[in-house]
Amino acid sequence: MTLRWYTLVIDCHDVRKQAAWWAEAIGWKTIIESDEECVNIPGWVEPDTVKDIPWDRIGPGMVFVKVPEGKTVKNRLHLDFAPHTSQDRDAEIARLESLGARRADVGQPEDTSWTVLTDPEGNEFCVLSSREY
Repeated sequence: MTLRWYTLVIDCHDVRKQAAWWAEAIGWKTIIESDEECVNIPGWVEPDTVKDIPWDRIGPGMVFVKVPEGKTVKNRLHLDFAPHTSQDRDAEIARLESLGARRADVGQPEDTSWTVLTDPEGNEFCVLSSREY
């Protein structure tokens, strides 16, 4: 028996705003939405599609839960995203910045092959160099 990575939970103040931001940023959709919790899943996922996929092959969703405290230190975990080699990495970073992402310095060297950004509530994530797979 193995466990399936079911969701990534993100603590935030404005769950609706965060869920909408991430849905736009990575092309997912919000399927559950309240003032206390929102759930995002990949944009291609539909009930008819998922029923034919083995349980352990379905990727995780993102859950946004409301918390009273703010973010105070660098995340211990973060998400890495990579554009395909057919995509313009710099244009993708510019698109994320136009949505409200900000560049962040978390101590990375200047000559890295990735860019550290933060979402609107300050959670770090990286855009890596373009990848074929």
